[in-house]
Amino acid sequence: MNETIDDALWSAIGDPTRRLMLDLLLADGGGTATRLSEHLPVTRQAVAKHLSVLDRAGLVHAAPTGRERRYEVDEAQLGLGKNFGALASLSANARRPRRAGPSGGFAGVGGQHLVARYQALVAEGRHQA
Repeated sequence: MNETIDDALWSAIGDPTRRLMLDLLLADGGGTATRLSEHLPVTRQAVAKHLSVLDRAGLVHAAPTGRERRYEVDEAQLGLGKNFGALASLSANARRPRRAGPSGGFAGVGGQHLVARYQALVAEGRHQA
């Protein structure tokens, strides 16, 4: 991995709100900025800005869905973290209270899905630990 990609990746996951967003997206298989904002202590506009950072780092990709964009985590880019221990400790710090959504919302908070998905990628041989 080159240094520019490495810096963008670590900068993107260096923010606890973005780590929580990644965890929520992994838990639900994707989502929109509106849906994410229902479960985060920030506005929809702030969620959109965070998603933009994650998109530039290649951690999420968006596809138009009606009037919104649906974001999904790019598991290959997520697996590029050179130091999994750092990723796990960053994710563990992402625990925050969240507002309950009307439909029950996303499951799993605090990097649990980040860690589980990374371990699955390693087990499948799609990433080296």
